[in-house]
Amino acid sequence: MACALGPDPRGADGGHERPSWDNRLQYLLSCIGFAVGLGNIWRFPYLCQTYGGGAFLIPYFVALVLEGIPLFHIELAIGQHLRTGSVGVWKAVSPYLGGVGLGCLTVSFLVSLYYNTVLTWVLWYFLNSFQNPLPWGSCPLDLNRTASSPRTIMYELHSRGEACRARIQARAPWPALDGPSRVPGFEAECQASSPVSYFWYRRTLNVTADVSDSGSIQWRLLACLAASWAVVYVCVIRGIESTGKAIYFTALFPYLVLTIFLIRGLSLPGAVEGLTYLFTPDVRILQSPRVWLDAATQIFFSLSLAFGGHIAFASYNPPRNNCEKDAVIISLVNSLTSLYASIAMFSVLGFKAANDHGRCLDRNILRLINAFELPDQSVDRDDYAAVLTHLNATQPERVARLGLETCRLEDFLDKSASGTGLAFIIFTEAILHMPGAPGWAVLFFGMLFTLGLSSMFGNMESIITPLLDMGVTHRFVPKEVLTGLACLVCFLSAICFTLQSGNYWLEIFDNYAAPLNLMVFAFFEVVGVAYVYGVQRFSDDIESMTGRRPGLYWQVTWKVVSPLLLLTIFVAYVATLARTPLSYKAWDTQYVWFPSRQEKSYPGWVQAACVLLCFLPILWVPAVALAQLLAAHRRKKDTGRDRCPKL
Repeated sequence: MACALGPDPRGADGGHERPSWDNRLQYLLSCIGFAVGLGNIWRFPYLCQTYGGGAFLIPYFVALVLEGIPLFHIELAIGQHLRTGSVGVWKAVSPYLGGVGLGCLTVSFLVSLYYNTVLTWVLWYFLNSFQNPLPWGSCPLDLNRTASSPRTIMYELHSRGEACRARIQARAPWPALDGPSRVPGFEAECQASSPVSYFWYRRTLNVTADVSDSGSIQWRLLACLAASWAVVYVCVIRGIESTGKAIYFTALFPYLVLTIFLIRGLSLPGAVEGLTYLFTPDVRILQSPRVWLDAATQIFFSLSLAFGGHIAFASYNPPRNNCEKDAVIISLVNSLTSLYASIAMFSVLGFKAANDHGRCLDRNILRLINAFELPDQSVDRDDYAAVLTHLNATQPERVARLGLETCRLEDFLDKSASGTGLAFIIFTEAILHMPGAPGWAVLFFGMLFTLGLSSMFGNMESIITPLLDMGVTHRFVPKEVLTGLACLVCFLSAICFTLQSGNYWLEIFDNYAAPLNLMVFAFFEVVGVAYVYGVQRFSDDIESMTGRRPGLYWQVTWKVVSPLLLLTIFVAYVATLARTPLSYKAWDTQYVWFPSRQEKSYPGWVQAACVLLCFLPILWVPAVALAQLLAAHRRKKDTGRDRCPKL
């Protein structure tokens, strides 16, 4: 049975006055910092490029209007009115929905574990950026073997590069790393892949070739993990009283860096081609249901819905704050930030593609000059196409034997990636080509760290605020102690990600811990407000706070559109998940197609862990509902027994 929503006079501290934001800007920046995260930098541009460029914006903004903003308004309004965290909010709506709040808390805990591990990697790269040259700019020497002279090494490296490119084009198996094609003096694994990939997979992760092989703890990553959690603790130690001060820097600094990258990127050759390729619309792609599914899920996760963080942040607002206006502003800022980041990122990636395309042409030109004994510098990049056409017409057999590479700018622009692949490999390699590379690396990884730190504020608030509201500690225990214990538990739980197999487990958590659970919780949120508590009563509460009653748009989306859209997304996502094999891509130097990653199936016990992560937080919902049902039945039985006449 639904309970009437009303403000909790006790606040969050069991009788003490509830904290409040210093000003409205502080609150808006906190919500924006929580919503705008790493996904805006390395997920949205990838989706936009993959799904028809500018055409992807159509389903994206449709999902924003019909799903994102209405759900966001619910979370802000209900948190502000009740002035409590996610657990208390949904217990107030209905005791049977108490499991939704506990589930949100559990998901926030699981996400915090691996999200801060990503910040650990970012911190490691940030610290290594204060070197010139950058450590991922060249292959290290193999100290176990005697190095040849520099002239011999460079000659053999060039010869091997030519042979490797020809082998890739012919799709021939890769030679053994210790074979005769290996260049003496340099690490074989680095030569077979690239300096950037080697630094990521070997120097940073030191990854194993199989998820079943846990390996050992990487102490440098453990130290960075401890430092990352220490920074988080210092910032969240006093809740919004401390994060509210830090948010001015952590939320605004990424925009400054993005602007710097945008200005610099637009001045680089290839930037226009990169942006043209990114936003050239292909409306035919809109016929694919997968585009609409990915657009809807991107909006959902980008706004950080159903975590409980926005509910917690809104609970510190004054009761008369205009939550409707806040919901629209924050949602639009989040989406526009994704677009802004895409322009900044692809202006630089366009420069990288143009640079790679130019070097590809140079290699082909060198082959033509050597094979046909042409004068040095007689062929430049602009003349290459005409010269090649002439030689193909006059001496096609000799040209065919050269094994020239196919150099198309579109192919280099199409080398897209998302997630860690974009941040630690693709974009990191692009930085190498920029003058003053160490400075740009410091800016880039500093931006990623502050961007992730702002999101961690929301994640930790999603955990700590409900714990305080539930009174899990005595009222005399300082909040700083509870916050410290929460950060310590998270740190200890995340140590598994510093193992050599940690990257594989982080991908498992990222793929299975949050998506399905958050969709279910969001569905229960909108259904709980629309049908358990009632849209009319909810509208009355909003009118009492803002002085304005929600219009037809809000009521229709809450009652019909958003629930149906969430249900459709859930069914489509489960269907997609069922068709997708439980597999991962391993970095295995013995793989025949190395440096391509080998796709392997998860062993049975890992598949069981994937299923457990998918459904563990959801189990709170039926468990709490069943407990409430049994408690109600017991109370009814006790009431009936009390009414029976005594003999």
